[in-house]
Amino acid sequence: MSSRTVIRGGLVVTASDEMHADVLVENGRVAALAATGTPAAEAFDAERVIDASGKYVIPGGVDGHTHMEMPFGGTYAADTFETGTRAAAWGGTTTIVDFAIQSVGHSQREGLDAWHAKAEGNCAIDYGFHMIVSDVNQETLKEMDLLVEEGVTSFKQFMAYPGVFYSDDGQILRAMQRAAGNGGLIMMHAENGIAIDVLVEQALARGETDPRFHGEVRKALLEAEATHRAIRLAQVAGAPLYVVHVSATEAVAELTRARDEGLPVFGETCPQYLFLSTDNLAEPGFEGAKYVCSTPLRPREHQAALWRGLRTNDLQVVSTDHCPFCFSGQKELGRGDFSKIPNGMPGVENRMDLLHQAVVDGHISRRRWIEIACATPARMFGLYPKKGTIAPGADADIVVYDPHAEQVISAETHHMNVDYSAYEGRRITGRVETVLSRGEPVVTEREYTGRKGHGVYTPRATCQYLN
Repeated sequence: MSSRTVIRGGLVVTASDEMHADVLVENGRVAALAATGTPAAEAFDAERVIDASGKYVIPGGVDGHTHMEMPFGGTYAADTFETGTRAAAWGGTTTIVDFAIQSVGHSQREGLDAWHAKAEGNCAIDYGFHMIVSDVNQETLKEMDLLVEEGVTSFKQFMAYPGVFYSDDGQILRAMQRAAGNGGLIMMHAENGIAIDVLVEQALARGETDPRFHGEVRKALLEAEATHRAIRLAQVAGAPLYVVHVSATEAVAELTRARDEGLPVFGETCPQYLFLSTDNLAEPGFEGAKYVCSTPLRPREHQAALWRGLRTNDLQVVSTDHCPFCFSGQKELGRGDFSKIPNGMPGVENRMDLLHQAVVDGHISRRRWIEIACATPARMFGLYPKKGTIAPGADADIVVYDPHAEQVISAETHHMNVDYSAYEGRRITGRVETVLSRGEPVVTEREYTGRKGHGVYTPRATCQYLN
């Protein structure tokens, strides 16, 4: 493969700047940028020239929340690291941070080793890991220090799913105290799982078994209550906190209040909460099962608070929580009992495009699109400026993006290993044309030219928003 590439004539968009510039890539990294048409730019020479006239040249997306090959409810997420990272590349994402799982009774090291074994040699793009902490004890607390040292710098805990991933307030506090000492970042699934389980039991007893009841029992107030509790526990521990998949107006209000108090509290939302709603969960027949995820989809009126939070930086990141289960044979496990529907939705391929549609619709600016999808997740998870920007020295993870092309999202044409699309039939403006990962073309003018094994494991520094 040639080691030098020039991308000519595009509008380079980063979180901080927009400029018509040519980009020189050498040996997998960005070597230089120069304003298009200047002598400096015309002096760039390379074996491969990519014409980006009329297109955007943007950093590859960083998706900080995916679940490839994740076991859940007696089945597995349908995307492998091979299929999932290939689909991510098609959608303009060039780095994922997936979740390794510590099972109760096992060490974090066992969980991490298992996820390394799944991913190694199979990924089309670069990847890192967070650690799901399911069993807090003296040994696992010590392990957290070792993991931070080797580049696994974030730890997810669950206030939901009693008997599976659930941690009580004491376990959460201990892990937060450890993170406060070792520089790690606690990521929180904030829902009051104990209360939700009561509501699930009561709903099923009343014969309320359809998918829409999944959204009704996982109440927005219980997301807000758990978010508040997580914030205060983190404050007691002196630790930073990152709340995942924020879906509700009331939860955004808790994050906003904490940030107004100057606390190191961060929030993520996902495309499904910005573009879908309980109307989807209530689709007739069993169709609503396609949209079962946790936190659940909310009534449409919650979307305004999420968009506002993204504009005011009270929410900083949009990740996918990509955790796909096929409708046929997987989602169907919950026919007659919504609590048995595997929780999760596909989306790793759609995030960059849907957020560009948000630019077209006027919800966010172009630079904010790059900030919430590339730069901030890279900084949040210790990958910047290697990832998340186009600047000399950065990895040449670059997307040539056609802002005028129109497409219709459909399971017929997507590359995720799942038999439906959550956005089936949606018309959007903007499409990925060419994708480089560390300078290598993974998608070339809408053709896949990547390979499994190109993507490498990427150790991470600690969160770059903390002193």
